[in-house]
Amino acid sequence: MTIQVFTFNPFQENTYVLYDDSREAAIVDAGCLFPHEQAALQRFITDHGLHVARVLNTHLHLDHQFGNRFVHDTWGIAPEAHRQDEFLIGTLPLQAQAFGLGGQAGEAQPLARYIDDGEAISFGHTTLTALHVPGHSPGGLAFYCAEEGVLLSGDTLFHESVGRTDLAGGDHPTLLRSIADRLLTLPDATTVLPGHGDRTTIGHERLHNPFLQPGMLP
Repeated sequence: MTIQVFTFNPFQENTYVLYDDSREAAIVDAGCLFPHEQAALQRFITDHGLHVARVLNTHLHLDHQFGNRFVHDTWGIAPEAHRQDEFLIGTLPLQAQAFGLGGQAGEAQPLARYIDDGEAISFGHTTLTALHVPGHSPGGLAFYCAEEGVLLSGDTLFHESVGRTDLAGGDHPTLLRSIADRLLTLPDATTVLPGHGDRTTIGHERLHNPFLQPGMLP
């Protein structure tokens, strides 16, 4: 599996394109907001001869769903996410207004289907496992590829940090419980690709993340 990362929108959100030798691709957290960002994503897909098969969301805060309408209009594929985050689709204009973006976010794209905890998500020759990790948002998901040793953690786990919990539906104890029960149980060598910032590993976070040290976890 090959992974390409784009950093989009004013929130510096990481959008990932995953693909393999089948040329089928999954876009994870389409955050492209501005025309030049949309063009960069489209150019990459076209130049690499990829077929967009899935559009996956780790969660539906505004910066992670900005590009869902563009992706649907361009490739005819609607996003998939956990049902407990669906309420955030209807609030996209309010989210954008709260962060000073006015009408730039445009119209939100409805979901094509829900992703359940433990579900196998396949495209091409690749399979991801969906892990429900609420806390940053009620329907937060992480996507784990055991074969490649890669975890797309969304905004649940970052390099030496964790997701904020002061937005709608956030809860800090729930977030830490999700990380402890669902993510820290993965192998230490697992590469973590977060929704913002640099990649890390489970082992590094276990040792160096100040939020995950003894006495901090539930």
